[in-house]
Amino acid sequence: MGRAGLPVLVGLVAPFGSDALAQSASQTIPAVTVEAPQASRPKPVTRPSRARAASAARAAQPVVRNTAEGAVGSNAKTSAANVRAGLNQSPAGQTATTIDRSQFDNRPAFSVSDILRDSPGISVKQGNGPRDFGISIRGSNARNGFAIRNLVIFEDGFPVTQPDGLSRSDLIDPHAYGAIDVIRGPSSALYGNYATGGALNFRTRPGGTIDGVEYGVDGGSYGYLNNYLTAGKKVGNFEGSLFASDVRGDGYLGNSWFNTQTVNFLGTLKVTPDDRFTVKIINNDLSTRLPLRQSLNQYYLNPFQQGCTIGATAAAGCGTVRLFNNGFNATAGTDTETALQAGLGRNDRRTIVGGRWEHDFDNTLTWRNQFVFDDRNISQPTGTTGAIGDFPSYNYMSDVTKRGELLGLESTTFFGAFYNTLTASSDTRNVMPGGNATLGRLSSNLFSETTNYGVRARQELRLTTSLTAIAGVGWETTLLKGTNTAYAYAGPTGITTTTLTTADRQFQNAAPELALLYNLNNEWLFRGRVATGYGTPQVSNLFVLPTGLSGNNTQLQTQKNLGYDLGFDWTPHNTLKLSATGFYEFFRNEIVSQATPAGSPNATYTFNAPRSEHRGIELAADWKFYPGWRFTAAYTYLDEVYTEYVENITNGAVFSFNRAGNKIPGISPNELTARIGYDAFAGPLAGLGGFVEVQWKDSFYMDNANLLKAPGYELVNMNVHYTTDLMSDTFRSLNLFLEVRNVFDRTYIASANNIANTVTGAGLQNPASVLANTTGSIYAGSPRTFVAGMKVAFR
Repeated sequence: MGRAGLPVLVGLVAPFGSDALAQSASQTIPAVTVEAPQASRPKPVTRPSRARAASAARAAQPVVRNTAEGAVGSNAKTSAANVRAGLNQSPAGQTATTIDRSQFDNRPAFSVSDILRDSPGISVKQGNGPRDFGISIRGSNARNGFAIRNLVIFEDGFPVTQPDGLSRSDLIDPHAYGAIDVIRGPSSALYGNYATGGALNFRTRPGGTIDGVEYGVDGGSYGYLNNYLTAGKKVGNFEGSLFASDVRGDGYLGNSWFNTQTVNFLGTLKVTPDDRFTVKIINNDLSTRLPLRQSLNQYYLNPFQQGCTIGATAAAGCGTVRLFNNGFNATAGTDTETALQAGLGRNDRRTIVGGRWEHDFDNTLTWRNQFVFDDRNISQPTGTTGAIGDFPSYNYMSDVTKRGELLGLESTTFFGAFYNTLTASSDTRNVMPGGNATLGRLSSNLFSETTNYGVRARQELRLTTSLTAIAGVGWETTLLKGTNTAYAYAGPTGITTTTLTTADRQFQNAAPELALLYNLNNEWLFRGRVATGYGTPQVSNLFVLPTGLSGNNTQLQTQKNLGYDLGFDWTPHNTLKLSATGFYEFFRNEIVSQATPAGSPNATYTFNAPRSEHRGIELAADWKFYPGWRFTAAYTYLDEVYTEYVENITNGAVFSFNRAGNKIPGISPNELTARIGYDAFAGPLAGLGGFVEVQWKDSFYMDNANLLKAPGYELVNMNVHYTTDLMSDTFRSLNLFLEVRNVFDRTYIASANNIANTVTGAGLQNPASVLANTTGSIYAGSPRTFVAGMKVAFR
């Protein structure tokens, strides 16, 4: 790999010429590969036919990529290397959808929420930052207060989920990607710990498909500005692509300006006909101010948190925090301040460096080794306390993929082993008055170690020309070690006392799966699957009490789910594609989080619900009902309930409440994204298009007792765009767009964290009117916004 370093760097700075394109050796198997836009020379007399060809290419895009032809062994020319790449994109038998670049290339793509809504089963909600979105598959992560859990994320096959199960979407700028694969359902047999909901694989554009340089700029309401650059080329045996962006904005909420820079590089060098080295580099720097989460009543009064300058004179509906004047206790008094006054926010850096070596023994046997270093460095004064820490992690995996025959049947066998670890020491410090998030003394320190290691195996067998069987299993050991030191300060001088809580937990988990693919004919494909998933708690979960104070919560167990999928894909002709999947998942010890009382050192408390059930339906449609016209839709229905859970609430005494039969809070039962659009593919208006889009999210419960609901919403977005080739020796093409988001200026909730139920001294649960005053939950969504953009491609 050391020898490969120089060619990789040379590839980064090499001038971009006009060599012919070729697909990367690491592309997926042909039947499941998403087509990327191909560069072409502009010719005046052929522009209409080029637009028509582009329209035809989009028409060929499937709603769901997991077809019978996608099963390994279906194509005798498919190499084992391509089969291995497909396991991160559309594993045979799994419910999966690919979102192609053509679905978001002509619109402002600020964050991951702008593109993932096009897949059924996906729900997103605003997290703690401009591009920090919680991503949920089948409700798996809908209860989490920030970041992403219960699913595993990859970029170009490299894991960007750290060993403790945490992923963040801050580093995702959609302009960088050619496609996103959404893999749904329990997936721990193939992806290991935390894949209870599924997996995402973001694929950057291969350098050969870029074949030059592209510069783009998006700008619009609330000071939003994104300058981005994409460069790529395939030269001989090297193919590389580089993406960089600078994104800034004032934010539509008070105290929410942001400034973030992202660099994303992918390079592959074919050093011999049988050996390929791939390098992946991502770096993201984020600086943002952060408003406080509101109660439901505060949201109704002041959804966008205006007039929240000084705590003493703040407008109604403004969130405030109570800060110690001396930075450690109340003996010197306290001050009530707004988020702007205190200077709350985040200053984070994320750096990921990965390397992969693939060796083909022959066309039927590939050995792959991969190593990733992932460092998450945070400074997050987000409330009464600030979290500071550095979280370096290391991830190594090695596997072999073999194609051939077993008992006379076409077969593909996969076997791999992996090891990953994260060791960190993180501080929680008191925030004190003074502005700019002035930090006081330590509130707590957590030393943590997380290690996972195990093996996984998979067998795919073509039983007949129409029927493929898949079986897999994963086994994993997880080690969690931690020491939490809580600090208390007495008197005006702050005499210190410390309380230590330790944890040393070991978890053994196994996850089998079975699936069948049946291709009835060219129109019908049926899928059936039964699979398991598991996710261990994080070390930090083990030391937070329901009050938000540090303490002993080390009894937490691994959550496990057993899921059944049954679905079909129907393609009666090339203008209509429908997909439907029904699922039923049984959870044991589901890990659920809820917000702690305002002013607590820790924002969320985590607990196990002994038994729960998740069931639902996922629908997708793609209908080109008239030349140039296209209708697409993604719909998800979720019905998720506790089937065994007794919640204990303390108010002087302990009161118990049976939650069996209650809806799991944070889960919207109905979500829909539908779009109708037109693109002119011939004539004088060739390249001109537009669409109208509707987003619907149903209301949902915010608490375990099902007393308080967050209201749902419907949004309408409108877009007009124009794409054309340019007659120039320098410029290749021009892409322009204008989009209006939330056309009717609806006020809606973009994020509502679960809140804790409370009781009176007599043990009666407080009603919804009381819960509606519980802070730490809600961020409003964006009002009407206008965004315009352009992109120029250079030769």
